[in-house]
Amino acid sequence: MNIVGRQLQEEGYEFMGVNSKPRKNPQFVCFKEKQLYFIVVRNIPYPEDPKVFDRQLMEKIKEHALRHEAKTYYAGVGLSNATDRNLPVYLNEPYIVDYDGLVEIT
Repeated sequence: MNIVGRQLQEEGYEFMGVNSKPRKNPQFVCFKEKQLYFIVVRNIPYPEDPKVFDRQLMEKIKEHALRHEAKTYYAGVGLSNATDRNLPVYLNEPYIVDYDGLVEIT
């Protein structure tokens, strides 16, 4: 969530709500240029593809967002150990980030 949150902040999004509890969606409710955004963030373990998302979940979030005249985005963030991708990511050790930005759910 920190990686996506920093990107949103740098791009000028204003945070209305942040939810870091597991399975609570969306993680970010933001406002930018008079538009409301719902952003779902997922940490995807290696070797899974962070670009692949749960279509059914995202459709549910999108329906909720539409009731609030909000746009819906998905942010899949892949993290892996920089020394050996098969090892877990450890605190204060190098890691590799696989993140291509927000994907609009249309």
